[in-house]
Amino acid sequence: MFKKKHVVSMRDLTRDDVEFILDYAERMMPYAKAGVRVLENRILALLFFEPSTRTQLSFDSAMKRLGGSTLSLTSEESSVLKGETLADTIKVVEGYADAIVLRHPKEGAARMASEISRIPIINGGDGAGHHPTQTLLDLYTIKKESHLDNLDIALLGDLKYGRTAHSLAYALNMFNANIALVAPEGLQMPKHIVDTLNSVRLVEDVDEVIRDVDVLYVTRIQKERFPDPTEYLRVAKSYRLTLRVLERVRENLIIMHPLPRVDEIAPEVDQTKHARYFKQAFYGIPVRMALLAILMNGSI
Repeated sequence: MFKKKHVVSMRDLTRDDVEFILDYAERMMPYAKAGVRVLENRILALLFFEPSTRTQLSFDSAMKRLGGSTLSLTSEESSVLKGETLADTIKVVEGYADAIVLRHPKEGAARMASEISRIPIINGGDGAGHHPTQTLLDLYTIKKESHLDNLDIALLGDLKYGRTAHSLAYALNMFNANIALVAPEGLQMPKHIVDTLNSVRLVEDVDEVIRDVDVLYVTRIQKERFPDPTEYLRVAKSYRLTLRVLERVRENLIIMHPLPRVDEIAPEVDQTKHARYFKQAFYGIPVRMALLAILMNGSI
């Protein structure tokens, strides 16, 4: 049974918690398009103080598939522009809704919100910190399309600032994954995360590990982190996934990406049997439906 009130970080969840959510998501799968009215008359507030496409839209869709409704607020529309604190915003919005999804540019914002809110807080991404619902849908994708226990996986790209990679690394450790961290100099996974992993390799060239993994999880090299555009182009080109890179990979390899994609995966890779990133985005619906139903006491 899931007993948490808030979902802020994967580090707050046990393996039993994760498996409960993933099993519930599988039960939600038939309703991901058909819908099921288990949260009728419930309201979900979407507070997105940072740009989002998939997270915001999938939570909106998930809540409506459950028969509920949503309120949306961005920093451009809120009283933050007048100087209102996030704490005051949370206290006001908890009077209007039954749960809050918060995305915020400041790491730790969701944790602070969870400490003062009377209603469930779901972290929709906080700075370079955590993005637990992305990780849950990533785990669900891996479980559906490959396998979770003793998985061989490579995380590729910007692992220093990429919060999706941070959360996923923590979670994969619960399932005894063998993790290869593939990143350019200066963008490696933070040491405090690496030190928590049971089985990990640090490499700079994906060719060193591509033939030995079941899952390749690609993240974009973030252009905004490079003061020199020429250096960005050099690094980004060297970390681009093409058909050549996929020669002689495992037959069952799946390729994932949290999106948005820029140039890190060539479009022709989309047509291969390995690509799963668009299906991965869809899996956010049953996973977030499950999480909302659990936290807001809906049941099927």
